[in-house]
Amino acid sequence: MSALTLATLRAEEFGEWNEFVGRSADGCVYAQADYLAALTAVTGASFRIVGVRRAGTLVGGVALHETREGLRGSQAGPRLLLYYHGAILAPHEGAYPSQHTSRDLEIQSALVDHLRTLRHDRLILKSRSTVRDVRAYLERGWQASPSYTYVIPLTDLRAQWQRVDGNLRRLIKRCTETDRLGFTDDADFASFFRLHALTLGRRRVATYLPEAAFREFFTRTHAAGLARLQHARLPDGTAIASQLVLLGKNKVSHTACAGMDPEHARLGATAFLRWRGFESLAQLGYEANDLTDAALNSVTHFKSQLGGSLECAHVLKSPPSFRARSGEALARAAQLPRAVAGQLLRMTGPRS
Repeated sequence: MSALTLATLRAEEFGEWNEFVGRSADGCVYAQADYLAALTAVTGASFRIVGVRRAGTLVGGVALHETREGLRGSQAGPRLLLYYHGAILAPHEGAYPSQHTSRDLEIQSALVDHLRTLRHDRLILKSRSTVRDVRAYLERGWQASPSYTYVIPLTDLRAQWQRVDGNLRRLIKRCTETDRLGFTDDADFASFFRLHALTLGRRRVATYLPEAAFREFFTRTHAAGLARLQHARLPDGTAIASQLVLLGKNKVSHTACAGMDPEHARLGATAFLRWRGFESLAQLGYEANDLTDAALNSVTHFKSQLGGSLECAHVLKSPPSFRARSGEALARAAQLPRAVAGQLLRMTGPRS
């Protein structure tokens, strides 16, 4: 078997990478070069794609979203609108599980060793739940923790409908038959952002991006065929629930964020929107929809009622550099009362 070679891909290789992402079970829109280009264009970050080749053919890799902070140095990791940020491996064609395991360990080991040469002060990887074997990282001192999400299969919506909680099915039927809500799939960003900001504002949480930056991000991704806005509308056309859905070459779509008008919360418009969204995505040929995150809260309870599968992914953190540790310590100290911060700095500072 020929040796592996690793290198940062050139722009002219991005098309090949995007096709590779689409073929891999680990792939997702977040790893596509055109998606990362749209996101970094409005956030001031940068990205690179590390490809792993054997005999000139891509067999693995990772797309890195990179930032730099004064205190913490160079960072690479996920963020809002970038839920997954991890290794992607080629489909396995061998007959034996042992061959699959051996190949994946070889690729992951080579990848993590190469990432060390990039000298990030902090690196966080989070692949989809399909990447289960992370021993190569643990062996090199990385830390792993679980992260959960719900994934809805779209290949048999009749069967999936029976898995939806009975109360949600009742609300969806009422929205359709009695309240006459409409479903639209369009580029109405103003309605989406109004509901997105309204929903997060009630929890005193900032929007995923400032409005102008978010609009530009959506314009870029929508033009590239990577994003859609879906809305539940009253008979007069007013949007009362909206969601941003991310698409890509992979057969799994992603509902990235959503918003709802609280004045119409009792209608069940969010349940109606999710189900009509599933139907629309299935018609486009997508086989599943990742609902993005399942931290324990009321929103996650709602997601669980849609009858999907709870999936677990690994969040992998590299050993931080001295600069990253120092920056984090200083940031924590800045939040403490002055006297306490001074005592901590004296305790942790250099000794004569």
